[in-house]
Amino acid sequence: MTAQEQAAQKVPRTRARAILRPLAPSTYLLRNAGKTIPLTSVIMLAVMLVSSIISMIDSIPYSIRVIYAYSKEMVGITPRGDTSQTPKLLDDVRKHSPVPLDRIVTCRASGSQVKSIVGKWPFIMLGLSQPDMQYYLKRQGMTALVGRLPKPGAPEAVVSRPVAKNLNLKIGSAVQGPDMNESYSPKWVKVVGIAETDRWVMVNSLEYQRAYHYPPIDLGMAFAKNLQDQDKLDHWADKYFKGQHGQIWAYFQIEKQTKEMFTVLFKILNVVIATLALVITFMMGMLMNIYQSQRLVEFGLLQAIGYTKRQLLKRVLLEAIAVIVMGWILGNGMAYLLLVMAKKLLMDPSAFALQVWDPLAFQYTIPIPFAILIVAIGTVVLRFRRFDPVGVVERRLV
Repeated sequence: MTAQEQAAQKVPRTRARAILRPLAPSTYLLRNAGKTIPLTSVIMLAVMLVSSIISMIDSIPYSIRVIYAYSKEMVGITPRGDTSQTPKLLDDVRKHSPVPLDRIVTCRASGSQVKSIVGKWPFIMLGLSQPDMQYYLKRQGMTALVGRLPKPGAPEAVVSRPVAKNLNLKIGSAVQGPDMNESYSPKWVKVVGIAETDRWVMVNSLEYQRAYHYPPIDLGMAFAKNLQDQDKLDHWADKYFKGQHGQIWAYFQIEKQTKEMFTVLFKILNVVIATLALVITFMMGMLMNIYQSQRLVEFGLLQAIGYTKRQLLKRVLLEAIAVIVMGWILGNGMAYLLLVMAKKLLMDPSAFALQVWDPLAFQYTIPIPFAILIVAIGTVVLRFRRFDPVGVVERRLV
């Protein structure tokens, strides 16, 4: 047994590891937590701030996709106000569809609205016949129905669970009415059923819509037999009816319009996040410089007893990487916990959409540790280029 190992047996485990592995990155970090924890905390807070902000901002376009996700199940076709065109348009779909069809539905729609974190958004009350209503709700993933379906011609409606939470509706609540400006109907339309599904849905009787809502225009919906083919059907309909009376409503259009709508917003966010990353990076560079200056005696003595600059540089770089990676991981973890609390306390009671683990927010945090690492490497390399161990040993710190 070597003298070094014998000495290690007589001291506590942490000190024993330090004796046996004096250049291990963990040695200094664990024995000097008072200096390394503040560095890690700064990185953690920066990452948490960026991730939380991006997740909250991204919840706006995400909410649009969630609220109008019912359109994933079908492609809607309107005749642009010409009532005579609806049968022809639907017949064209039957004859020329590139995929097998499950059902083509004739319907009507009236205006309504739902709430979001940025205000009120337009929505539709879809008028369907009884068989089509059952099919539509099943297609939207309904697992159960609390209450019943609307009676033909009656001012009654079924809403999905998210809509009920969002508008604070119960069985017997009015979802449309004479004095509801954005959700107008000549009669009070009461909720008689709540569909258990995560899709946002409002449906009522086709007969009621035809009797009380104008303009008197029938619309159409086409459902692919296999859900995997629905996107193909949507794109085909968009191309086929271009320049004709048919206007298409499809989910891919929502995704495209949402992306275009928020392009400028995210460009502004890029500037803000880049500025924040720049400030944090320079601040970390100054902290790293102070941090390394306090260790000159340690580096000088180690080099004086035989350790090379390359070994010392490797140690310091590994320490910096460990601190940065740990701060980044903790920052994302803290952001996740913060968003979980925000979702539970602020978003879920009104069925607002929020991704607690948003891939976009995660991507925005990646440049921060890399920028800090580059500055840290530059600081360390410049420090070691002019490092004089003899001067340190002689107590002439340079």
